[in-house]
Amino acid sequence: MKKFLLVIVFMLGFIVLPTLSASSYGWGFKRNTDHRTPDVGPYAQEIEGTSSYYVGPTDEKIVFLTFDAGYDNGVLPKILEVLAEKDVKSTFFVTGDFIERESSLVLDIVFQGHLVGNHTWSHKDITKLSDAELKSELEKVEEAYYKLTMQPLPKLFRPPSGQFNKESLLKVQKLGYLTFFWSLAYKDWETNHQKGEEHAYRSVIDNLHNGAIILLHTVSEDNLKALPRIIDGIREEGYTIKNLDYFMKNKDLPKKLPAGNFFVIGLQII
Repeated sequence: MKKFLLVIVFMLGFIVLPTLSASSYGWGFKRNTDHRTPDVGPYAQEIEGTSSYYVGPTDEKIVFLTFDAGYDNGVLPKILEVLAEKDVKSTFFVTGDFIERESSLVLDIVFQGHLVGNHTWSHKDITKLSDAELKSELEKVEEAYYKLTMQPLPKLFRPPSGQFNKESLLKVQKLGYLTFFWSLAYKDWETNHQKGEEHAYRSVIDNLHNGAIILLHTVSEDNLKALPRIIDGIREEGYTIKNLDYFMKNKDLPKKLPAGNFFVIGLQII
C-alpha cells in the first residue's frame, strides 16, 4: 500500500509541477474596487529584475493612456481626432505589418506628437522565439519605422498577446527596450461583441489608480465613443495624463510589485 501511495504522489507531482513552472505566461491581474494598484501575483517575481513596467509611480495621481494597433477598421483616425481635441498624448504599439499597410496613419500618429512603440513585426509569442528571431522581429519594425519617418523608433515594447517570461523580457532588455504591460484594461478587442459606450467608460473610470497604465485597442467603437468621457473623467478625478516617455526620462523609477494573494485574473490581449 505504501508503495502504491508513493507512486500516486509521484504521478501527481509530475502532473502539477510543469504547470507551476510554466515557461510562458499570459499577463493578468486581480482587479479591486478601491482604486488601488492591482495585484499581479506571481507575475511580479517574473518581471522583477527586468526593464518591465505595468504601473507608474503609485504616490502620484498620474496615468498613462496607451493603445495597441495591429490593424485599422476606420476607428483609429477618429481616436486621433479626440486625442487632439482633448490635448492628450499617447503611445501606440504597432506591428511591422501595420506600419507597411497603414503608413499614413503612422505618420499621423507621429506628426501629432504621439509615440510609437514596438509590438514585433508579426505579432509572434516572444517566448517561442530564438535570440536571433526576437532580434529580427524588433529590428524589422525599427527599420520600417525609420524608413517611413526618418526618425528612430522609441525603445518602447509591448509583448504580443501579453505573452512573456523572464528569459524573453531579459532578451528584450538586452536589445535596449523598456517593456510595458498594463494595470488597467478590459476585453475591448472583439469588434463583434462590443458592450456599449457606458461599459467602456465604467471599465476605465471604476478602476483608476495612481500610476495606471491603461491599455485600449484602436479597433473598438466603444472606446472611440467613450474616449472623450474617459479623458474628462480621468481629469475630473484629479489625475494627469502623461505619456510613456515619462519612463524613458525616469529609468530608475521603482517598479511597484504589490504583495498579496496569488490569485490572478488573466487577461490576454491581442
